[in-house]
Amino acid sequence: MFYALSKILFFLIRPSNALLFGLALGWILRWFGRRRSGATILAVSFTLLLAAAFTGLSSALLAPLETRFPAIAPPAEPPTGVIVLGGAIDTVATVRWNAPQLIDGAERVVAMADLARRYPDARLVFTGGHMNLLEGEEPEAALAARVFETFGIPPERLTLETASRNTRENAVNTYEIVKPQAGETWLLVTSAFHMPRAMGVFRAAGWTGLTAYPVDFRSLEGVPVIGRQFASEGLFLTDIAVKEWLGLIAYRFAGYTGAIFPGP
Repeated sequence: MFYALSKILFFLIRPSNALLFGLALGWILRWFGRRRSGATILAVSFTLLLAAAFTGLSSALLAPLETRFPAIAPPAEPPTGVIVLGGAIDTVATVRWNAPQLIDGAERVVAMADLARRYPDARLVFTGGHMNLLEGEEPEAALAARVFETFGIPPERLTLETASRNTRENAVNTYEIVKPQAGETWLLVTSAFHMPRAMGVFRAAGWTGLTAYPVDFRSLEGVPVIGRQFASEGLFLTDIAVKEWLGLIAYRFAGYTGAIFPGP
C-alpha cells in the first residue's frame, strides 16, 4: 500500500508535473471568470517552472544530499561484500531490444564492475525488482546479471535480490537473503543524492558494518545563477531532489529510518 500510494502521490506533486497542472489551473480559472486568482496561479507556476528549469535551484537542493556522505576511494582493506542498489537499468527497453540499456544512475553498475575487479573475493549483491507500479517487465536484478556478464563478472559471483520495489524493500529483502554476520564489512553503492535515505533504511533493517560508497553526483559547484543548459535537465534534477527530500521525511514518519536526515 505504501509503495502504490507513494508512486501515485509523487506523480501528482512532482515539480515538473505540478507546475504544469498549475499553469492549466490558472488558465481554467481565467476562463471561468476568476481572472485575478488565475493570473496569480499562472505567474507563480511559470516563475517556479523557469527557476527549476534554468537556475541553480536543482543544485541547491541536491548538494546537501550529495555531500552528506563524502566520496571515498576504494578501501585498501577488502570488504566482505558490495551491495549495489538498482535504478540504473531500463528494464522495459532492455527486454524490448534484448540488450542492456543503461539509464541515468549507470555509475552504480560501473562502480560494481570496478569493485568486483578490485576485490575478487568479495561477495557481490545487486538488489532491484520491478521499477514500475504496473509490474510486467523482468526484475532489474535479473537483467543486471546480463549486464555484469558483459563486464566479465561470472553469474556465480552474484547474489540477486529481485523482489524489491523501493529502498526499504532493498534493505529488508537483502538482509534476509544475505544474513550478514557481526564483524563483516560491506560497501553500499548508490547515487550520492540517494545515499542518506539508503544508509538510514539499511541501518534500520539491521545492517551493520556499512560504508557508504556514493557515485553518480549531479550537483554543480556552489549555487550558480544559471544552472542547466536544457530545461528538461533542470526539471528532471529538481524532480529527483524533491523526491529524495520528501522520501526522507516519509520514511522517517513511516518508521523506516531512525532520523530525518541520516548521516555518517
